[in-house]
Amino acid sequence: MATLKLDIVTPDRKVLSEDVEYVGAPGIMGEFGVLPNHVPFLSALGIGNLHYKQNGKAFYVFVSGGFAEVSNNQVTILAEVAEKATEIDVERAMKAKERAEQRNQAAKEKVEAARNQAALKRAISRISCKSNGQNAGTC
Repeated sequence: MATLKLDIVTPDRKVLSEDVEYVGAPGIMGEFGVLPNHVPFLSALGIGNLHYKQNGKAFYVFVSGGFAEVSNNQVTILAEVAEKATEIDVERAMKAKERAEQRNQAAKEKVEAARNQAALKRAISRISCKSNGQNAGTC
């Protein structure tokens, strides 16, 4: 079976470097999927859960911001933040979600509201990523 090389890096570390069968990622205009021999492209990343298949199993990685490049059966993710589902601290994410919800209710300026909405989306996506990883038996 044909595979892709998936590399996920942040400014701090290399999160993942694996041969995979499929990659699905949150683009800023919606989710996109990549199979072997995909046409080259570059996309900005949104906030959400990247998922990939390896040996028929689904694995999840929370990503927030950055870029994805696809070229020559290689997917390179340059993310501002990336965490494998196994690395996510759900308790910490739940507390961040609660703080963001409280700030969101108190926000009066549009800039502050947008910042709080982004914090809320990051927290919810982390929780979802961890849940997806557990349900798939990959954590």
